[in-house]
Amino acid sequence: METNMIIEHLDRPEMLEKFYREDKKEFQKSFDQLPVELDDHLLIRFWRIRLDQEKPISKKSITPIRDLIMLLIACFATCLLIKIPSILPLNQTEADFYLKNGAMIVFFGMSIYVLLTTGLLRKIHWLWVLLAFLIPAVYVNLLSTCTTNGTVSLVCMNLALLMWCIFGLIYIGLDYKLNKRMDYIRYNGDLVILTSLILIAGALFSMITVGLFKLIGWSIERFYFDFIAVWGLVSAPIVATYIIKKHALVANKLAPIIANIFSPLVLIMLVVYLISIPFSGKDPYNDREFLLVFNLLLLGVMAIIVFSVSETSKNQKQGFSKVILLLMALAAIIINLVALSAIIYRLGEFGFTPNRTAVLGSNVLLFGHLVWITVSLFQVTFKNKEIELVENTVSRYLLVYGIWTVFVVFAFPLIFGVK
Repeated sequence: METNMIIEHLDRPEMLEKFYREDKKEFQKSFDQLPVELDDHLLIRFWRIRLDQEKPISKKSITPIRDLIMLLIACFATCLLIKIPSILPLNQTEADFYLKNGAMIVFFGMSIYVLLTTGLLRKIHWLWVLLAFLIPAVYVNLLSTCTTNGTVSLVCMNLALLMWCIFGLIYIGLDYKLNKRMDYIRYNGDLVILTSLILIAGALFSMITVGLFKLIGWSIERFYFDFIAVWGLVSAPIVATYIIKKHALVANKLAPIIANIFSPLVLIMLVVYLISIPFSGKDPYNDREFLLVFNLLLLGVMAIIVFSVSETSKNQKQGFSKVILLLMALAAIIINLVALSAIIYRLGEFGFTPNRTAVLGSNVLLFGHLVWITVSLFQVTFKNKEIELVENTVSRYLLVYGIWTVFVVFAFPLIFGVK
């Protein structure tokens, strides 16, 4: 059970009682991780008194100081790994190293922090986690350079998605229930928002710092980027995870506001864009770059729909938001159909390549998911079904994406070759 679930239901005491009766131990663990800002809430005070009466005196909890130390350890380990090309002699270029290992290193650092602070996994699971990162790392670094080979470049991009899946399993404590998967999706929405804010703040700080030293005649750009900026860049998502876990109230306030603002704006943009395309003189059938933009737009819209669904589920009375999401899903299906037809056309004209095959498979999967989401949203909007129906639709399909990612990473080099 996530701490967020307790925060979301503070105005529904009956739900807290239900959560407690379903799993007392998990409820206690989540309650102990509530942010201190909520200590004055009347219901929180009641539950704290109640749980203190039942909590064993010897039970240990992670102190804020210890959690901060774990954060520093995870950040330091990640920063050391990201600087491997500067520390050790390698038989590949820096660009090749970061394309193959950059995302893996960041997700590994985030996994270290989660493992050190949650205690959800037993010690034996640490071995499996290490193998889950070590095997792909050895595999991808044995492949040829990804800057000159299309298949390897595709493997590197999908390897980042595979690492996202592996980290997701670690984050939810290897609990495959649908509600746990949805918790991970909510976490990703919060993670994107907070990481972006941290990076923006870091960029402003860097500009001011470098500018101040320039005023006194010191040029520190190279040193600052190599030893401070890069370390801050890879540490940002780990710090964001720390904030989400320890100050959940902050993320809970930001995410719904952003979802409510951007969903209607994205819908308006989609409608205007689709109407403008016939008058632009461009088409995705003969313009490769335009097809790429089309697919990126589809992925972005899909991400916004999934994120907005996770936030709408917290505010079940927002009927207008559900209509917006339904219209966004319909617009995304139109984009998906155009992209699919363009890909099939290009396959007929130019034949199969690793990139075209991967894009075709991804678009077919997205089309199936979008149709399922649209049907679920229609039932929720017009047939008074619960929003959990859409949540389950989103959560169940994650397994399909995971299987496809594994197939691309490990099967494509065998099918298309890497030479």
